[in-house]
Amino acid sequence: MFLYQPTSGYCYNSDSIFLYNFISSFNPKGKLLDVGCGVGILSLLLSRDFALETSIIDTQESMLMYAKHNYKINGLKAKSYLGDFLLFQTDERYDYIISNPPFYADGVQQSTHTHLNIARYAEHLPIEAFIKRVKTFLKPKGWFIFCYDAKQIDVLLYHLKHNAINPEKIQFVHSKIDKSSKLVIISARNNSKSMSHILPPLIVLDENEKYTTLAQKAFDKAQTKSIKGDF
Repeated sequence: MFLYQPTSGYCYNSDSIFLYNFISSFNPKGKLLDVGCGVGILSLLLSRDFALETSIIDTQESMLMYAKHNYKINGLKAKSYLGDFLLFQTDERYDYIISNPPFYADGVQQSTHTHLNIARYAEHLPIEAFIKRVKTFLKPKGWFIFCYDAKQIDVLLYHLKHNAINPEKIQFVHSKIDKSSKLVIISARNNSKSMSHILPPLIVLDENEKYTTLAQKAFDKAQTKSIKGDF
């Protein structure tokens, strides 16, 4: 799959690939909303692999333009919305809401690049308001699947439970087996009563600095080819 990205500014990374691979295990179907879609990588890959009625939203017009172009060149379709998800209005309700949202916390030295700043820092999509808004658009048994800063797991679980979106599966991602996790992937289900299941961790690199078998399988499954270019 070919994906156009800007020559400068935010570009997708391995977080999106690992999140795509995680979501794929659910064999998603029905209506899907990709919040903060960026160039569209996450929902593009899922739309390629599964029978989905896809919608995408991003607050940045330039990113949405890339996403729409990427859908077009790959022969896929999606409804697109430009704007702040916290102000989003629609009568649609979704089986899956997915996101690789901005999650760098306050106090971290911020980029002066506008597009990078919006894509990275949580102040542009505060987690409490984000989860509350997700609740509005989920079907009664719909799924919210996303990745976030692992250090904020307590905040994530609190707000998910508070909004009755129950975290059913949790997987921590580690760059190496002896490194602390910097990323967590969570699948949470609306109105679920199931107990949480902590999955085995995803280790990205082995002792030889090569991708582990599981990490490499995710990249092989995605089969993305990035093209840098400005519109």
